Amino acid sequence: MPLAGISLAPLLVSHLTYRPRHRRVVATAEGRRPRALRRARCSATAASGEGAEDGELSRGTLLWRAAKLPIYSVALVPLTVGSACAYHRLGSFFGRRYFVLLAAAVLVITWLNLSNDVYDSDTGADKNKKESVVNIIGSRTVAQHAANISLLLGFVGLFWAFAEAGDARFILLVISAILCGYVYQCPPFRLSYKGLGEPLCFAAFGPLATTAFYFSNSSRDISSGASLLPLTRTVIASSILVGLTTTLILFCSHFHQIDGDRAVGKMSPLVFFSV
Repeated sequence: MPLAGISLAPLLVSHLTYRPRHRRVVATAEGRRPRALRRARCSATAASGEGAEDGELSRGTLLWRAAKLPIYSVALVPLTVGSACAYHRLGSFFGRRYFVLLAAAVLVITWLNLSNDVYDSDTGADKNKKESVVNIIGSRTVAQHAANISLLLGFVGLFWAFAEAGDARFILLVISAILCGYVYQCPPFRLSYKGLGEPLCFAAFGPLATTAFYFSNSSRDISSGASLLPLTRTVIASSILVGLTTTLILFCSHFHQIDGDRAVGKMSPLVFFSV
């Protein structure tokens, strides 16, 4: 019996030490779980809005989302493409005019974003949208005034460029593009609620804005009064590509807002096809 106990001792010891070792392996594996997976779960939670009430989304994060800095590429791209087409045609570039128009375009897009939050708050579409400017600052009036001031300052830059270029086509087209933005979201039109947001976006940023910025590179001439740029196939094709790109950006922005849009009767393309 003692010999039998001695012979079985290694088995008993190995059995006793096996389970703790297994626990350590599991614990180690748990501790080494890829950080990317944990970050992905946190990002998914933040994107879905879950846990916002628990303070997971800081005010700084909400302000960053509300700023929508990537969306300002729709101010840069039409201007740059239009100016590039003009340079291809004339071989000249008006640097000061370009940067004034860039500032003016940014101000107009700021008006577009702020007023969109204001009017979506009126309809209730942004009721649960934490990054809405109106929800963050808690004042519709302040957001509306900021939007109007941005638009006014944007017009100052646009009319300065018009005075420099002397091409009426520029100011007519750019005002038409701004009007597309107005009827897109502002009462009594609110055409984005009727499924017309994408066509308006295509027209505003494509054929209208891109061609307008191309014409902004016309130049006054002392003898002839003005040297106007002709409309070319290059400009038309380029403006169509810009319009399609910006329209796709707008279309993709609807994916995370389907439920909210459907609740208030906003007929975005995704809501329309999911009915």
